[in-house]
Amino acid sequence: MTSLIHSTAIIQDGATVGANVHIGPYCIVGPKVILGDNAVLKSHVVIDGRTTVGSNTTIHSFASIGNVPQDLKYNNEDTELIIGKNNVIREYANINIGTVGGGGKTIVGDNCLIMVGVHIAHDCIVGNNVILANHVTFGGHVIAQDYAVVGGLTAVHQFVRIGMHSMVGGASGVRQDVLPYSTVVGNPAKIEGINILGLRRRGFSKEEIANISSAMQVLFMQNHNIDAAIEEIKNTYNASQGAQKIIEFASFKSSRGLCRPEKLYEQN
Repeated sequence: MTSLIHSTAIIQDGATVGANVHIGPYCIVGPKVILGDNAVLKSHVVIDGRTTVGSNTTIHSFASIGNVPQDLKYNNEDTELIIGKNNVIREYANINIGTVGGGGKTIVGDNCLIMVGVHIAHDCIVGNNVILANHVTFGGHVIAQDYAVVGGLTAVHQFVRIGMHSMVGGASGVRQDVLPYSTVVGNPAKIEGINILGLRRRGFSKEEIANISSAMQVLFMQNHNIDAAIEEIKNTYNASQGAQKIIEFASFKSSRGLCRPEKLYEQN
């Protein structure tokens, strides 16, 4: 089908526009932009840089997509932003291209909901089925794994990792890595438990939820260091995929460390 482009929109020479793309009033699409089939730009959207927007992605008014990073080291290198398919990006969201020092790419996966005023800085990697509520701010190099949910007005420090199926409560300050399947809240954010409701909604069995909960308790047991806890989890919960993901995440040599509970668990 033929794309529908409003007469006031500016599509610069070199831009690639897929089939059945709708571009609303006063949008600006830069010369290195690729818009996939069935993409929708509502109105007053600016997309620049070497930016790819996947099919069936809708971007709402006044979003700024693919502009230069807010990084003083950036020197007009030809870096990029890759946005997957079936995403909804709401009003005033801001997503920057990458930097050479960070790998050159900012990436947003598929099926994400990025709400009003969200900022995704340079070199962030956002997985699939991620929800970022209103005015979430990601510093550079943040990683949000699949099915992570981040509540509104939350600020995430650069280089922090947010694990799969985790839930970050609103108005939190996240300075350290968030374990998969966990719920954290506060400033600084602390673990409150596991994301039971989210796991149930996504079809995790009662047994697997119990294994995940137990593995997390072992990880933060009194008088356990991380290495000893990881070995115990390996030996006790080797059949649990969730426990293995916790081990994988906790074993990574992160510069930020892990969010922890307010109080460590007592020995059994």
